[in-house]
Amino acid sequence: MQYIDQTITGIDGSEARFIGYVIDNSPEVDMDRRRPGVLVIPGGGYQMTSDREAEPIALKFVGAGYNAFVLRYSVAPSVYPTALIEAAAAMRLIREHADAWHTDPDRIAVLGFSAGGHLAANLATSAGDNDITEHGYDSDEVRPNALMLGYPVITAGPLAHRDSFDTLLGPDRKDDPQWLDALSIEKHIDAKTPPVFVWHTVTDDCVPMENTMLLVSACKAAGISVEAHLFPEGGHGLALATEETAWGGKGNIFPCVQVWTQLAVDWLERAFA
Repeated sequence: MQYIDQTITGIDGSEARFIGYVIDNSPEVDMDRRRPGVLVIPGGGYQMTSDREAEPIALKFVGAGYNAFVLRYSVAPSVYPTALIEAAAAMRLIREHADAWHTDPDRIAVLGFSAGGHLAANLATSAGDNDITEHGYDSDEVRPNALMLGYPVITAGPLAHRDSFDTLLGPDRKDDPQWLDALSIEKHIDAKTPPVFVWHTVTDDCVPMENTMLLVSACKAAGISVEAHLFPEGGHGLALATEETAWGGKGNIFPCVQVWTQLAVDWLERAFA
């Protein structure tokens, strides 16, 4: 396995960390195999990036035969669009190194959790296109081929996880209606949006599950394929919902939620077929 650890310099001088887990090809199987890839974007309210939603998630997809990458993007005091441009840079890195990392550049999914889900959706939809273009990237060239989300922050409206947007926009813009509209993902779903997989728990007491419902409605209205799963119990930030990723190694363990990874892998196989 190749282990990649690179620094992406943010537009404000901050540093993001890009980590890759690339499965070696074997002469016993196929030396020319190109695997699909998953770029994992952990959550943390734009104040931190969660360890629980980073490497454990990536390794789960490595175990399913995917090359996996993790973006530990810049957080506060960095503000929008620093993290978005780092996500664009991460996608460019994967596609530019597709040969060396034997990854299929046309089968790359982005998987984001909570505020990281907002960042992933910002990259995948048209919400961030203008900002990406203004910083020297072709928004279509860095758009993923599939979007996967776990308990995502979607809307900046009445059902918003307000702390995420306050941190993302900073004190000077956090109450600006134009910026809030620009960063409400459900308002920017269009034909360019790739197929979507999303899951949430009904009892999430941090990011209301209505964020996911708004996303699903927007996808339906735009004719975008979407698969959504609502689980009956579990709080926020479950990651794998197992002991491996539980807070402090205990609690937040919900067998009903643990199936989401297999559901996601099954969905990806269909999306990339």
